Amino acid sequence: MPKPRSTLVAAVVLLAALTSCGEGGGGGAGGAGDPDLPLTGTHWTVGAVTVDGSRSPAPDGARVGFGEDGRAQGSTGCNHFGAGVAVAGATVTVSPIEMTEMGCPEDRQRFEAAFLAAFTGPLEGALKDGALTLVSADGTKKVELAAEASAPLRGTTWKIDGLVSGDTASSLPAGAEGTARLVVGADGKVTGNLGCNDFSATAKTDEKARTLTVEGPAATTRMMCESARMTLETQLYELLDGPLSYRVDHRTLTLTDDAGEGLTARAEPAQ
Repeated sequence: MPKPRSTLVAAVVLLAALTSCGEGGGGGAGGAGDPDLPLTGTHWTVGAVTVDGSRSPAPDGARVGFGEDGRAQGSTGCNHFGAGVAVAGATVTVSPIEMTEMGCPEDRQRFEAAFLAAFTGPLEGALKDGALTLVSADGTKKVELAAEASAPLRGTTWKIDGLVSGDTASSLPAGAEGTARLVVGADGKVTGNLGCNDFSATAKTDEKARTLTVEGPAATTRMMCESARMTLETQLYELLDGPLSYRVDHRTLTLTDDAGEGLTARAEPAQ
């Protein structure tokens, strides 16, 4: 789990590198011998994409990260994706994308289609002041990205955005999106909302073993909600009762029990 100080230092170093590169390159394609864009190990929030003159602002959760293995991974705000990426100077070439197949609201599906149309093939990258833009050679496609810092397990508000069963990921029940969240506090408490009711529980965290153990059933409020939210609440209530394995991947949290059942959550921006 990243420590708060190391996260801050990494963000400052990344921002300095991106600003320096943006000032030196001035955007657009570089000449022969220009250094490759420093994308390896960086993470970005998607701000918007433009296709054929139509600009689509990104929904919450849309993001992309560039790994050391020559791949990009992220989320459209609906489905998770992965793709091969090759960087040569200012040119970023994105190979065909592999996707999960979760159903999402129509507005997110429309953005996803626009993102897939824009984030493909050779794109010219420009870095400036912590922002990255990727534009097709004919200027008809554009992806706008902003540098994103990692989130620590503790103190972050994690917005629950999916369910896990073994190797299968699924979206939340229709009508239950946007409410469930949790916070792992420094005081040994886990608090938040299960989709309908607020909850609180005592938990122990083992950072070496990457486990979070909830001690006893969570205490909750007693409101009644529509069926989708109550269904989600029942699943989460049962999950948050006992030992869980956790993984923090930049700004995504995954919690699973011994049977492989669990949840995924996305770090909300700091207020």
